[in-house]
Amino acid sequence: MTIKDLKTQFLEYLEIEKNRSAKTVENYNHYLVRFINFAKIDKPGDISEELIRKYRLYLNRLNDANSRPLKKVTQNYHVIALRAFLKYLAKRDIKTVSAEKLELGKQEERQVTFLEPHELERFLRAPNGTALSDLRDRAILETLFSTGLRVSELCSLNRNDIDIKRGEFSVRGKGSKIRVVFLSDGAKVSLATYLDKRPDADESLFIRVPQNEKLEKYEKLRLTPRSIQRIIKKYAVTAGIVGKSVSPHSLRHSFATDLLRNGADIRSVQAMLGHSSVTTTQIYTHVTDKQLREVHEKFHDKVRK
Repeated sequence: MTIKDLKTQFLEYLEIEKNRSAKTVENYNHYLVRFINFAKIDKPGDISEELIRKYRLYLNRLNDANSRPLKKVTQNYHVIALRAFLKYLAKRDIKTVSAEKLELGKQEERQVTFLEPHELERFLRAPNGTALSDLRDRAILETLFSTGLRVSELCSLNRNDIDIKRGEFSVRGKGSKIRVVFLSDGAKVSLATYLDKRPDADESLFIRVPQNEKLEKYEKLRLTPRSIQRIIKKYAVTAGIVGKSVSPHSLRHSFATDLLRNGADIRSVQAMLGHSSVTTTQIYTHVTDKQLREVHEKFHDKVRK
C-alpha cells in the first residue's frame, strides 16, 4: 500500500473514529501532502530520521504566501500532523520511524491582545443605534465578552441554543468537547432586545441584515467568521481604540483577563475557555504575574517598612 493510500485512510480514521472536525482533517491533509511532496517516497518504510530532519530544515526556510518565513507555530503544526500519522502507522503495525522521535520546536510566545476596562466600556457601547443591525452588533459584542466564545462557536449558534432567562447554554467547541458558558446581565438584555426585533424565521442566532429590504425574502442568513471580524474592527475604530489589532479573539482574551483580574483561578478559566490543557491557558500570565507582584508588594518584608 502506498503512503498516499495510507494518508487517505489516516484522514478517514480521524474523521470517523476520532471524530475530528472537517477543518482539522483538511489541515492535516494539507500538512501531510506537503511532507509527501517533499519526501518523494512511496512507502512508509522509506521515512527516516534523516529525511524528517531535512524536511524540518525545509519548513524553516520556507516562505508563506506573503513571502514571510513560516512561523514556528505553523512549522509545529506540520510536525504534529506527521507525528499523528506515524502513530497511526504504528497502531497498524506498519514499520516506520517512531513518532516519539519527533520533538516540537521551541516557538515564539503568543501575543495576547486584550482591551483594558476603559476601552471595553467604550467598545461595548459603540453600537448605539436602534436599527436591527445595531441591536445585532451590540448583542454580538456583549455575547463574545460575556462567554469567551471562539468566533466559529459564535457563528454556529442557533436561536434555540440560547436560554436567555437562565443565562447559560452549552456550546460544542474544539474536539467536539461540550462546555457551559454564561451570559452577563448586559448580554441577556442585548440578546433579548435583538431577538424581539427579528422578523424572520431563520434558525441562526446572528444573521446578516440586507439593507432596505425585507428579511423574509432571504434564506441562509447566518453570519460568517469573516463578517464578525469586520464588525469587531468597525466598532474598535468607532470606540477610538488605537495601537491594537482588535479581533473576535481579543474579546476572548479580554474575557479571560477580566476573570483572572477579579480573582478567578486559572483552572476555572481553563474550563470556561474550553482549553484541553492548562498550559494553553497560561498565556494569560500577563495577568497572574501582575497579581503576584501586587501580592509581593503588599505582604513581603512588612517589618522593615
